Formats: sequence, structure tokens, C-alpha cells
Amino acid sequence: MPCVISAPSTDSGKTTLSLLISCWAFSKGIKIQTFKVGPDYLDQQQLSSIGQPICRNLDIFLSGEEWVHESFLKHSLKYEFSLIEGAMGLYDGLGSTTHSSTADISKLLNAPVIFIVNARGQVASLLATVRGFRDFDSELSIAGIIFNNVNSDRHEKLIKEVFKNEDIEILGFLPSDSKITLNKANLGLISPFDDSKEIDVEYFANFAERNLDVLSIIKFLKSPKKKIVNSVSLKDFKIDNSKPIAIVEDKIFHFQYPETKEFLSEIGIPLISWSIYDDEEIPNEVSSLIIPGGFPEKYADHISNSTRSLDSLRKFRKNGFIYAECGGMMILGDFIKDENGNNHKMSGILPFSSKKSKLTVGYRYIEGLKDTPIIKQNQLIRGHEFHYWAIENNLSELDLRKAEHHNKLSSPWKIKSWKTEYKNEGFFDEKLHASWIHLHLPSSPEVAKNFIDATQISFSKDS
Repeated sequence: MPCVISAPSTDSGKTTLSLLISCWAFSKGIKIQTFKVGPDYLDQQQLSSIGQPICRNLDIFLSGEEWVHESFLKHSLKYEFSLIEGAMGLYDGLGSTTHSSTADISKLLNAPVIFIVNARGQVASLLATVRGFRDFDSELSIAGIIFNNVNSDRHEKLIKEVFKNEDIEILGFLPSDSKITLNKANLGLISPFDDSKEIDVEYFANFAERNLDVLSIIKFLKSPKKKIVNSVSLKDFKIDNSKPIAIVEDKIFHFQYPETKEFLSEIGIPLISWSIYDDEEIPNEVSSLIIPGGFPEKYADHISNSTRSLDSLRKFRKNGFIYAECGGMMILGDFIKDENGNNHKMSGILPFSSKKSKLTVGYRYIEGLKDTPIIKQNQLIRGHEFHYWAIENNLSELDLRKAEHHNKLSSPWKIKSWKTEYKNEGFFDEKLHASWIHLHLPSSPEVAKNFIDATQISFSKDS
């Protein structure tokens, strides 16, 4: 079975190690199917940017164990080797539990762990750390260990001496190197769409060759050999292929799971890419629009000057269905206030403005408040949030005519996180759903059916 790259905590070097292995494999003509534990978009994009197959997310909380297991087998079986990058620390899961943690994924998929540990300023303490993680769960196997920030031969020698009697294989020592340090921003790693510092695949590959026991590591990456049965039935969906869906796909809006497009294409819905960054108009044949999350706050001035796109969006609102998540919702408001305090005009479709606030992040339990295009009353689903911007209601600033138009809007659901109270969130009417919440559509059949039914409705020009 393939291995899981994990660590004691976040920022230990999991993504860097995963990229080093992937780049080395690429340099040898070896294809590796990578996976990312959790709902993360940015690590997934980095691992998809170096010529290897598209990285896939594995998230037990969002998708359930059956879907995770099936997706893992479906994609790993295509290639001889697979690698799973963990999230946060090995045992960090939902709230204070280990549920949906990297350890849970490791046990579900029977995949051993390769542990990367930041060794800066430590020698004997490293043994206590590794033993603690290894012995915490007897069902888990830590098959190998890699030490990060080992910058001298003496440091390496001392670590080897400490671990000489441990039944665990040392697979490498990584020195500090700015050329393999990944750029970061508010939400984590900088997206490859934004990063001027592209990954130097050749340098990463040579670095891996020099500092990792790559021949031993590759033995841990063998993909499983097991047939699967696809649980998605195309008969469950009635599709009018004359009603294509447009998806915003550009350097601003790109927080979307690849399985979403694949799923929609598989059931027969025509898909069209639309770019706000390039100031494009929404194609006339489009009946529904998906605006995924992204970084509209970084490009607020650019969006504000994309008048063709914003005018097209306002026009589309009259007779099409709009689904917007997180950053996609922000451009439906009146203004975005950037980090310098400057307001930038958006589409004005929804009665709020956005401004920077504290980080809001985590899994969400969701309950439908009424029947909506996405969720039905009392229906229970799951999602996640990750944003620094917050919205302010602007209804007092609107004229009477606009207020009368907006009074049909309400919250589609109430949400809560681990051990908190429910609160209403989001906006909806029959032709719109906008929320901070990210959903994983392909693994939620009931939500997928609600969404697809909403895209198949024809709205009159006057509705």
C-alpha cells in the first residue's frame, strides 16, 4: 500500500517532502497519484502543478469513509505509485478528537506513515516525540522517518545515534534551503496561480536524490491492486444537455475540487469556463453559473474594472441560477474593502459589503431552514469554511426599490462547528445560493440532486 506523509504538527514540511518525492519521480518518468487529506485547496494545487496527475482530496468528515475509500482506489489504481499528504498533526481531527484526522485516513486505507519531524534545536527530544506518536495508537504503523532542518554532519550523526536501537527506518535528512521553501500567505501556501516563484522541478528532484533514500521511499508508494464498483448511478439524474453550466476558472477563482467538474461532465451536463479576470461575458447559452472560492480581495480593483463581466453577471441574475461559495459570494455584494481600506465596487446583486476580519476556519454541521435549491428543510449535510473576510449588511443603504427586491432573500441553512451553537448563514432565493460554506458535491448525492434540479429549471425573462 502507499504511504501517508505526516508530521507532529503543521508547518513541519509535509508538502515540501511530498513535492520532493513527486519531482524526483517525475524526473525519472514515474507517475505518482497524489492525495491530500482534508479540504485543503492550496496544497492540492501545488501537488497538481508539477506534471504529475491531478491531486485528489480525501476527507472523511465531508465525504464519508465509503466515498474516501472508493475515490482513493479509483484514482490510485491508474498508476503504479501513490502518495497521500496528511493535514496538520497526525492525530488532529474534528475539534478535540482524532476523527477525520490523517491517522484515521491511514487506518482506513491501511497505509503506513512516513513521519517528517522538524529537528531544529533537538536531538534526544526527537526520540520522545517519535515514540509518543508511534505508541499513541497501536493500530497505526509509522514505517519510516525523515528529519527536517538538519544542517550539519554532526547533527545528523547525533540523531542516528539516538535512534540506533529503534525499530524504525530513517529515510532521509533534509537541510534548510530557501530554494525549496514554499511561499505562504493568509490562507496557507500561495496558490500556483499567484506565485511568481514556480517550483523548480529539476532542483527539487536533485535535492531529493541527495538527501532522501528515494529507492527505499518508492517501495512504500506501491498502489493497491483491487477492483472497485462505482457507486454513482447516472440514472439518478435527469439532464437537459441544452442547459450548460458556466464555471468561473481563472487566477482569482479556483477553489474547486476536480471531482466536481468530473462528476457534472459524467452525468451529461455541458460545462463552459468563464473568466472574470479576463473580463469575459457569460455565454448566452449558459443556464446556471458556479462561482467557486478564491482571492477576490487580492484582485478587488481588477474585478471592479472588469465591467463587461460584472454587467454580464447582473444581467444573468435575472434569468439564470447562480451558485457561489466563499470568495465567489463576495463579488455578489456591493463592495470589497481591501487590506488598505479602499472600497472596490462589485456586482451589487446582494446587500452586503466585505472587509477583512479574523480567520474563520473549520468543519461545519449544516441544517436546512427551508426548502432551497441546495438543501431541503431539516436536511443535515456537512461543509467547511476558510476565510479572513467578513460581510456587513448594507440594507440600510439601499433605496426602497432595491430593498423590495432583496426582501425575498433569506438564509438557506443554519451552521455550527464543533461544540458551538447553530447560527443562520448565507443567502438564497429560487435563482441563487450564496454562502461562506464550501461543499463537496460529488460525495453528497442528495445535495447533488438538489443542485442539478436547480440547474435544470427554466426561468422566464420577467421572473
